[in-house]
Amino acid sequence: MGKDYYRILGIAKGASDDEIKKAYRKLALKYHPDKNKAAGAEERFKEVAEAYEVLSDKKKREIYDSHGEEGLKGGMGGQHGPGGGQQFSYTFHGDPKATFAQFFGSSSPFQAFFDMNGGGGGGGSTGLFFDREMDVDPFEGMLGGGARPGGPGGAFRSHSFNFHGSPNRKEKSQDPPIEHDLYVSLEDIARGCVKKMKISRRVIQPDGTSKKEDKVLTIHVKPGWKAGTKITFQKEGDQGRNKIPADIVFIIRDKTHPLFKREGSDIRYTAKISLKQALCGTILEVPTMSGEKLTVNLQGEIVKPHTVKRFPNYGLPFPKEPTRKGDLLVAFDIKFPDRLASGVKEILADTLPN
Repeated sequence: MGKDYYRILGIAKGASDDEIKKAYRKLALKYHPDKNKAAGAEERFKEVAEAYEVLSDKKKREIYDSHGEEGLKGGMGGQHGPGGGQQFSYTFHGDPKATFAQFFGSSSPFQAFFDMNGGGGGGGSTGLFFDREMDVDPFEGMLGGGARPGGPGGAFRSHSFNFHGSPNRKEKSQDPPIEHDLYVSLEDIARGCVKKMKISRRVIQPDGTSKKEDKVLTIHVKPGWKAGTKITFQKEGDQGRNKIPADIVFIIRDKTHPLFKREGSDIRYTAKISLKQALCGTILEVPTMSGEKLTVNLQGEIVKPHTVKRFPNYGLPFPKEPTRKGDLLVAFDIKFPDRLASGVKEILADTLPN
């Protein structure tokens, strides 16, 4: 039995051209030998390239769909015999990196990226912006054409990787990134949200004049994103003559909340209690992000200024694992009296330990 190219790419037989390209893009990046050193990865890389070569070509695909791999490579596609038409036969050229280079523009773009722990914000005209908190392939969306989130005008989070082209080509200069704070409520961080930010920028017209243009940038804030997370829109700033437009960077900031304060994926609530409640015990109701009330029983317990009660899974989602949540921390602000009557002082002096 011949190879099942659809199974190799993980797509249905009636897949569209875009679905074929998307499948190849994903698998070629996953199994590229410069990235994947596992046993069998290189052979898988070759299979994926061959499957794409056939299914992305209309004529090869038609013959393959009708006659399978044996018919495709055995000379199907035309009538046999004198005057019977042109015969077609296909043989894979055997170089998956050539297929990769034709699709992505480079046979090994992985070697051109460096400084994986570098800071975000800068980057050349083909810079890729990616955050280590985000569980995605940093190459997805930048390579292989098509309108993807990482293409021109696309947004990635935080850190930049610089992709260098030919050393003999004179690179255009780029202005520093333009940074804007984006204040987001804890409720939006808890469930995720979409923010639309309107910007105005100058663009150069074909006649050389500049024109002001308004544009709306869409930011998909994911559950649990931390304060300080950077979302970079490449080359969306003002365009100057012979210069690459500056990147626009939005930085996630926590909007002040009336009840809670964020500490990573935990949230802190400070309960106000009297000195009497701290010493003699009390029962409190504590709010949560979901609106549910938690009962905190402090009877028979002395609450000290540094006392903190922890309630697991009532915090914010973890950025990498949004199904998991941090904790709710309940701290205490003990209200001391401004003054004491002399009789009360005497009673306390006799009662309280030194």
